[in-house]
Amino acid sequence: MMRLDKYSIGVGDRFAHQAKAQLRACMLAGEAGVDVIPVWNKSNREHMIIGSEPCSAREAASDAVRQLGWTKPYHVDADHINLQTVDRYLGACDFFTIDVAAFIGRPTDPGSVSQFLARHRELASEPCAARTVGKYLAAVQEAGRIYRRIASARGEGNFITEVSMDETDTPQTPPELLIVLALIADEKIPIQTIAPKFTGRFNKGVDYCGDVSQFAAEFENDLAAIAQAVERYDLPRNLKLSVHSGSDKFSIYGAICRALVKSGAGVHLKTAGTTWLEELIGLAEAGGEGLAIAKEIYEKAYAAREALCEPYTAVIDIDPPQLPLPAEVAVWSSDDYVTALRHDPACPRFNPSLRQLLHVGYKIAAKMGERYLRIVEECESSISRNVTANLFERHIRPLFL
Repeated sequence: MMRLDKYSIGVGDRFAHQAKAQLRACMLAGEAGVDVIPVWNKSNREHMIIGSEPCSAREAASDAVRQLGWTKPYHVDADHINLQTVDRYLGACDFFTIDVAAFIGRPTDPGSVSQFLARHRELASEPCAARTVGKYLAAVQEAGRIYRRIASARGEGNFITEVSMDETDTPQTPPELLIVLALIADEKIPIQTIAPKFTGRFNKGVDYCGDVSQFAAEFENDLAAIAQAVERYDLPRNLKLSVHSGSDKFSIYGAICRALVKSGAGVHLKTAGTTWLEELIGLAEAGGEGLAIAKEIYEKAYAAREALCEPYTAVIDIDPPQLPLPAEVAVWSSDDYVTALRHDPACPRFNPSLRQLLHVGYKIAAKMGERYLRIVEECESSISRNVTANLFERHIRPLFL
């Protein structure tokens, strides 16, 4: 069976130009003594906005692996797919994030709940067991349908399965997670990673918002639930937690790292927009036309901010008065733009609202087409330096080293 390694990082590359820079960060991890496996992830929404196909993510990843001589595993993730979107990914991807959050709470046959609890009497003492089974049964059944669709095309054992339930309103408690994993085992899905919704807010491109000590306790208890499920239900022994929207969550990396050391467990950290933002930082840092494009993207994102933000309202918190006017940004220096955008909480000029707006503003760059990609290629050295440093120094080092 294709196996996901202990430590892995999902790396988004919206315009398919930063795979080498991202891979260099994983190579630096290897030089420091820990294997961190890259998983290039791109959602159907991103492909639709940019006008790309899943094969482009595979080609960019494979080219980077070949050019840099990477000999360890790597994967390409069909991110947040469902039964309606999965088919276009079947040929290009070997990692499938099955998103069934929309099916949580859908009604199911009450008899199925009773039958499940009869098979798993050990779960009857869990708080609100019947309610929990009823809440998640339809979602897990949908995950089973999607898994079998993938397996029929690729063959069992030839891909990695993740189940995602993070894009919902209410966090899953550790006892609920145990029941969800029992449901998944009954559905015969050989899941290798699961993405629950954790307590707190995981906003795009900025730090965790919530009680770090509460998150730490929850994360440890989730690890214990997974270990228990693996022993009870014969799930893959490398099953691990996946932290979605995990990029830039600096304040919880220490808690995650300590939990991993204590338990010996692995983790999958999924990032996406942090690389796109480093691409913008690299453009601004380069000056000249690169800075001009970065300013233009902000100007157009500011003008279209309501439409850009609407699909992401649950995962961004922008304070409109904190957004600088485009006329102000138009006279910024490279350093002004970079320090406002770079995620350095210690810098008084860092602007989280600007960062979140630009995080969802990649649609502006996509509309520029070849004009944008040409500038990205011309500013490659500045961009790649920032992409690699961001992933290694701010993400991999504090989490895995």
